[in-house]
Amino acid sequence: MTGKDLVWAAIVAIIVIFHFSSLPADGKDPGSTTGIAPEIVARYIHDVIEADRTFYTTYIVERMQLRGTVVASENWAERGTLPLPAQFLKEAARLVREKRSGIHYRLISLWPINKRNEPANEFERIGLEEVQQHPERPYTGTVANGAERSFQAVFADRAVTQSCVGCHNAHPDSPKRDFKRDDVIGGIAISIPMTR
Repeated sequence: MTGKDLVWAAIVAIIVIFHFSSLPADGKDPGSTTGIAPEIVARYIHDVIEADRTFYTTYIVERMQLRGTVVASENWAERGTLPLPAQFLKEAARLVREKRSGIHYRLISLWPINKRNEPANEFERIGLEEVQQHPERPYTGTVANGAERSFQAVFADRAVTQSCVGCHNAHPDSPKRDFKRDDVIGGIAISIPMTR
C-alpha cells in the first residue's frame, strides 16, 4: 500500500465518522418506525473512532516514522508534521462538534499528559475506573443537565502500538511512565443527545 493509498483510506474513514455524526438527535433512522438504542449508536460511533485512530496510528504515524518519511509531533501545525494520534482524534471530534448534531467525544484519562483530558465529572471518573477494571465493556448511563438528557459512554482506550507506549512513558508531563502495549491508558468518552 502506498502513502497515497493510506491517505485516501484515512479520508474515507473520516467521512464515515461524519456519516454517523449526521444521525438525527433522537437516534432514529428517518425512514424507520423504530429507533436505535443509544448503546448501539455509541458502540457504532466508538467502533469507527477506534478503527480510524488505530489505522492512523499503525499505518500512517508509526510506518512513516519508522521509514523516516514524516514525524508526528505535539506542535504539528507549526512544524508541518503529522498530528499525534491523540491530536488526530481531538481534531476529528472538533469537526464533528461543528456539525452541531449534538454528538461529542473526547479522550480522557486518569493519567493525562494534557490536563484538559482529565475526567470532567464524576461520571467520567467512575467510567475510567470501570474500564480500567473491565476494558471489554463500556461504562454507560444517562446524564441529565437541567432539561437536557444525554446518553454517555466511556470506552477503554488502549496503547495499540509501541509508539503509544513510548510517547506516554517518555513525555515530560506524563504522570505515569510504566505503560505496556495493550494497557488501558484512558478512555474515549462519547455523549449522544437524547433531548434536543
